[in-house]
Amino acid sequence: MTLDRLLSVDEAAARLGGLSKYTIHAWLTQGKLRRTKVGSRTMIRESELERVVRDESPEQVHGPRTVAHPA
Repeated sequence: MTLDRLLSVDEAAARLGGLSKYTIHAWLTQGKLRRTKVGSRTMIRESELERVVRDESPEQVHGPRTVAHPA
């Protein structure tokens, strides 16, 4: 049996390429990401982050990319 590492909201945001912790909180509220409570702390299982990355398109994880056009 393998135990998942638990990540704080800040650690999860950093692991997903530097997303805002507010984005992580929004995803938790929307049910896109599942939380694990440890006492009063909200933690996120590493496998849960892997599921989001696997199941979502890059735009849904990181937002639309902006491409600079030459003048």
